[in-house]
Amino acid sequence: MSAINLSEVIKLPIQERIRIVEAIWDSVAEHPDQVELMPWQAEELDRRFAAYQANPSEGIPWEEVKRRILGGA
Repeated sequence: MSAINLSEVIKLPIQERIRIVEAIWDSVAEHPDQVELMPWQAEELDRRFAAYQANPSEGIPWEEVKRRILGGA
């Protein structure tokens, strides 16, 4: 594998850089077991899950959140 020259990557057009970032992210997402959480991240996930378990009807479904974000609300 050849070394990646970051200064050359940064010079690429934005769409090409986005494509590269997406490819990198997809390759990371293929191996979630290899991603280590920081202790504060694990604690926050535990806190949020406990809040959900205590009151599962309090949240908003993802489709509703997405609709609001995209301007449908």
